[in-house]
Amino acid sequence: MIRRIVKIPFILTLLLLLPAFAQANGLPVFTELAAEAGKSVVFISTEKTATATPPGQQFRQQIPDGHPFKDFFDRFDQFFGQQPGQPRTQRGQGSGFIISSDGLIVTNNHVIEGADRVTVTLQGNEEEYEAEVIGSDKETDLAVIKVDIKRDLPTLSFGDSDAIQVGEWVLAIGNPYGLEHTVTAGIISAKYRNLRVGPFDNFLQTDASINPGNSGGPLLNLKGEVIGINTLINAAGQNLGFAVPSNQAKKIIADLRKGKSVKRGWLGVTIQPVSENQAKALGLDEATGALIASVGKGQPADQAGVRQGDVVLKVNGKEVSDNNELLRLVASLKPGDKARLTLWRNGKETTRTVILGERGKQVMASMQPKAPSKPSSVLGMGIKPVNEKEAAALGLEKVQGLLVIQVAPNSPAANEGIRQGDVIIQANQQDVNTSDELETVIERDKKRGAVMLLLKRQGQNIFVALPIDE
Repeated sequence: MIRRIVKIPFILTLLLLLPAFAQANGLPVFTELAAEAGKSVVFISTEKTATATPPGQQFRQQIPDGHPFKDFFDRFDQFFGQQPGQPRTQRGQGSGFIISSDGLIVTNNHVIEGADRVTVTLQGNEEEYEAEVIGSDKETDLAVIKVDIKRDLPTLSFGDSDAIQVGEWVLAIGNPYGLEHTVTAGIISAKYRNLRVGPFDNFLQTDASINPGNSGGPLLNLKGEVIGINTLINAAGQNLGFAVPSNQAKKIIADLRKGKSVKRGWLGVTIQPVSENQAKALGLDEATGALIASVGKGQPADQAGVRQGDVVLKVNGKEVSDNNELLRLVASLKPGDKARLTLWRNGKETTRTVILGERGKQVMASMQPKAPSKPSSVLGMGIKPVNEKEAAALGLEKVQGLLVIQVAPNSPAANEGIRQGDVIIQANQQDVNTSDELETVIERDKKRGAVMLLLKRQGQNIFVALPIDE
């Protein structure tokens, strides 16, 4: 009994000393940050009405024609009519944070999408407030809603997500599983994550616990600035959360809060990453930039003189690391803006200035990728000139290129994914219509260590680089 009495004050003293101990050892204490920032984080509830599937409908759809049950149900409907499903209410939950004292709130599009009713609950207040959807952007999963409350509300401001470093502490606040105002801490695990869930993926990754219901909540740096909007989790893993970077979100939210739709720049090209072999074939020092696979006829890039086979290295002076970076940089500009492209063409840099069109309003013109006959073998490919009948069958605009009729296993062509039925249009940006022309290019550029082929495959242009021995 005496031992227990002695231990209790010792434990209490230890708990009181923990913040001081953490600070003394360089560890952050989140108490003040959580208390202050939490005032601006809201709990969002949504409702929408959905029509349930009519009773037995799924079973009925699986019954083949001519089956006795099929006839029974058809006669039943004839006399009594098909029974409708009953409307039901679907409910959802999420998080958000206030960005203006008059009640503008940022959240995810997927939290409020399709909702008939959106309500907001503030911290320490059980009252629900009706919210109006001001604007949303599906491509970046962002939305702005507004509540009308007759008092100034506490707000959060955006920080610089480019400045945050991997390993820095961050705090996530939200409502996971409906547990209001839950605070979790962690670090930035990685930056610039492309999860292929949208065209502009550029996520911050964090190991701060993020769960269903955290969507739309803020990811904060130690200054209390929002450097990300929590958006995604990896259900198959632990401590894998992803947030839209604040620098990507700020421009979009600026439009949404004004009730404007988000308009993005458009080049009118198809692009692909630059592989190591393609970089060798093009004479680049490293595999960087975005390779132009095709240029839509009459599109902004075409009008500015951008060519198929160009590699975009910079946009308005900003480095382009890969095709995804080019997409993001162009989309961050507005239709009508000028985009100065630094291009790699024929072994040297050149520039072209494109007046951007509008993404979503333009239709990519199909780029039809040029001529005639015994099969030859080059780099593991059996090839022959395309004849008139083959050109028509393959959807070519005219008789052009070399048809791949066979690919040897474990050959350079097979290893790089070339298939039977591909048509080789160019080698190192030079038209090739005979095997002699292809071999001449290979011999001429052998010192580069690779040859880049422009293929036409099922109507699409694809660049593939094959290694060659000097």
